[in-house]
Amino acid sequence: MQQLMKQAQKMQAQLASAQAALAEAEVTGTAGGGLVTVKMTGSGEFRSISIDPKAVDPEDVETLEDLVAAAFTNAADEVRKLTEQKMGPLSAGLGGMGLPF
Repeated sequence: MQQLMKQAQKMQAQLASAQAALAEAEVTGTAGGGLVTVKMTGSGEFRSISIDPKAVDPEDVETLEDLVAAAFTNAADEVRKLTEQKMGPLSAGLGGMGLPF
């Protein structure tokens, strides 16, 4: 039982470290060949958006809206990938402890 507790404490420390790394990391999502760029933290917090003036057409606001949505989606995908990269080994370790994850 003591070995299991030590293993759980080690996993908890690794999890906290991975979460801190995610919060510090920054990912970028783009759309329209870079016309719209969104930056987010690895924990999914929005940081900034950049829109190239070439993407702004007052007669076609819908396309710009689509580009912004696509850039956010791309950034969210990058957050997911980073999270899997940082947390994946930890969740694999939980299965080895006999826990139902």
